[in-house]
Amino acid sequence: MTASRRNVGIFAHVDAGKTTTTEHLLYESGRIRALGDVDRGTAATDWLDVERERGISVRAATTMFQWNGVSVNVVDTPGHVDFLSEVERSLRVMDGAVLVVSAVEGVQAQTEVIWHALRKLNIPTILYINKLDRVGADAERALADIRKHLSRRAVPVERTIGAAETFEGVRVKWTSGPDDRAELIEAIAETDEALLERYLEEGPPTAEEACESWRDAFVERARGGMLFPVLFGASSKGIGIRELMDCIVQYLPEPGGDRVGPASGVVFKIERDKTMGRMAYVRLYRGTLRNRDTVRNLTLGTDEKVTQIRKVEGQKSEDVGVLEAGDIAAVCGLQQARIGDVLGSGEGVPEEAQLAVPLLTVQAHWANEAEYPRVVAALHELADEDPLLSLQWLQDERELHLKVMGPIQLEILTRLLESRFGLAVTFGQPSVIYKETLRGAGEGFVAYTMPKPCWAILRFAMEPLPRGAGLQYEADVRAEDLLPQYQNEVARRVPEALQQGLYGWEVVDVRIKLVEGQHHVWHTHPLDFVVATPMGIMDGLHRIGTKLLEPMLRFRLTVPEEFGGKVMNDLVLMRASFEAPEPHGDRMTIQGRVPVATSLDYAVKLGSMTKGRAALSTFFDGYDECPPDVRAERPRRGVNPLDTAKYILSARKALT
Repeated sequence: MTASRRNVGIFAHVDAGKTTTTEHLLYESGRIRALGDVDRGTAATDWLDVERERGISVRAATTMFQWNGVSVNVVDTPGHVDFLSEVERSLRVMDGAVLVVSAVEGVQAQTEVIWHALRKLNIPTILYINKLDRVGADAERALADIRKHLSRRAVPVERTIGAAETFEGVRVKWTSGPDDRAELIEAIAETDEALLERYLEEGPPTAEEACESWRDAFVERARGGMLFPVLFGASSKGIGIRELMDCIVQYLPEPGGDRVGPASGVVFKIERDKTMGRMAYVRLYRGTLRNRDTVRNLTLGTDEKVTQIRKVEGQKSEDVGVLEAGDIAAVCGLQQARIGDVLGSGEGVPEEAQLAVPLLTVQAHWANEAEYPRVVAALHELADEDPLLSLQWLQDERELHLKVMGPIQLEILTRLLESRFGLAVTFGQPSVIYKETLRGAGEGFVAYTMPKPCWAILRFAMEPLPRGAGLQYEADVRAEDLLPQYQNEVARRVPEALQQGLYGWEVVDVRIKLVEGQHHVWHTHPLDFVVATPMGIMDGLHRIGTKLLEPMLRFRLTVPEEFGGKVMNDLVLMRASFEAPEPHGDRMTIQGRVPVATSLDYAVKLGSMTKGRAALSTFFDGYDECPPDVRAERPRRGVNPLDTAKYILSARKALT
C-alpha cells in the first residue's frame, strides 16, 4: 500500500515568515533535529550562500516531512517580487497551497499576485496568518484585509488565545463550542442550497453531527477550492504549527494519477549538483519512472535515459530509484530537458501560470577579455535554470544582455556569479523593456529572386490585436504554389522576425496571415524562406507603422495625510492615473496605475520624504500605448531587413 501524499507550496510576500514556517514544519514533524534561523542564515531550505547572507529565499526549495501517516512534499518559494519566476514554476506542480499573511502588514502586493494565480489554477489554499506574537499584530484586521482583497470565502477554523505579546495559541473551532461551530456551518451552508435548506429547517446540528457530516462537507469544499480555511500562529515560536500540519493533511487534496501506464510529467526546475551534475526536478502526473528507463521529451521530440532518481533536501540527496504518479523528485540524465518541458504522454499535465514578466533589460560587463568565454558559459547556465532571464548573446558585438525583474535580482545575480563561478561581473543601468504593435492593418511583401540562385515570394496580411492577445499566425496558400515544407519554414521564422520592430523592440499583439506564396521548381532552396520572411515582415511594419507600448504597474499607496498633496502631485508628474484617496484615520490610501519608466526610483524617494511612514505596493498590470511625446529606441542587432541588399549579403555570409 503506497503512503498517502500531499504536494504543497508555501507562498507569501517577502518577510511574512514563510521560510520560518517551513523550518518549523520540518522540526515539529521530526524531519530535522535542530531549528535553523533565517536571520542567522541556518534555515534548511535557504542553502545557497547568497540566501544565507541576505536572509531571503532566492530559489524554490523542495523538502518533505511525514505527519499522521501522510508524506508531504513541500516547496518553499521566494517571497520577493524579483523572484516571481520561481513562484510561477512551483505553482504548476502543486495540488495545494499555504499562503502566509503577516498579522502586522496584512495583505501585500505579492500576496495578491499569488492569490490570483492560485485561483486561476483553482489550487485549494489554506490561509495562515503568521506573526501574531508581534507588536501591532491584529488577527481581526488581517482577516478583514483577506476578505476585502482576496476572498469573502476565507473562513477561520481556529480561535486565537491572546494577542500580540499575550498570544498563547489557538483553539480549533470544531471542538471549542457551539457558537464557533455555528460560524463554520453557516459558511458551509452558503456554498450549497441543499445544505442551506437543511440548516434552516433542522436548525444547528448537534456537536456530534457537526464534527462528522458537516465537517466532512467543509473538507470537501476546502479540497475543491470553494472555501479557504484560515489559521493563526506565530511560526518563530512554533505556535500553531502542529495545527497547520493537521490542516494540510485534512484540508488539502491528495494528488490523483494512476501509477500504472505510460509516464506523464513536467520539468519545473533545473539545478546543478557538484557530484550528480545537471538535475531536472519532475512532477509526475501519470505512470512510474525508474532508474535506467528511457523517457520521451514530448516538447523537444527527443528520448533520454534516466540515470538516477533522487530525493533532494537542501544540500542532501539520496537515490530512491523510482518516481511514481503524484510525487516529485530530481531526475538525473535528462541533459536536454528545459524548464517547462513535458515528459512522456503529457496526459494530466496542467497549464502554466503566467505571473512573472521581466520589465527591465541590462547588459553584463566583465573584468577582462580573458573572462569573456567563462562569463558566456556561466550566464548560459543561469539562464538554463531561470529561462525568464532570456539571455541574448550577440556574438558579433561581444555583448551579453539579460531581462530582469528588478534591482534585488541583479544584486543576487552578481553574488551568484562571484560565489559559484568566481567571476566579477557588473551590470549596466537597467532600462525599461518597451514593446511595439501595429498602427493599423496592411500588407508586407517580398520578392526574393535575385541574386540567383534563389526564389521566394511572400505576401502577408497584417493587423493589430487587442492588448495581451499575443501573436496569431496562419497560412492561406495552396500547397502547389508553396510547398508545405516551405510554409513550415515561414511559420517558424515569423516569431523571430517580430523580435525587433521599427524601434528595435519586440512586436506584439498582431495577427499575421500568409495570403500569397510562391516557390520555383529549380531555383528555390528552403533557406530562401529563412532570408525572405524577415524582409516581408519588416516591409509590412514599415508600410503600416508601429507604435510604442510601455509596461504599467498597478499600485496601492498608503501615506500619512500630511503628505497626501505632495504624493498626488508626484503621481500626476509620473503620468499615473488614480482613484480618489480613501481616508482612514490620519492616513490615506491611493490606488491606480503608473508607468514603470517614470516610477523606477519612486519607492526610495517616498521612503525618504515620509521617513519610512509610507507603504507602497506594486505589481505588473500589462502594457499600454505610450503618449506621442515618449521616444524609446533600441539599437538594432544585426542588419535591418529593410536594407535588402546589405541584409541579403549578411544572410548569405557574404558581407565583409
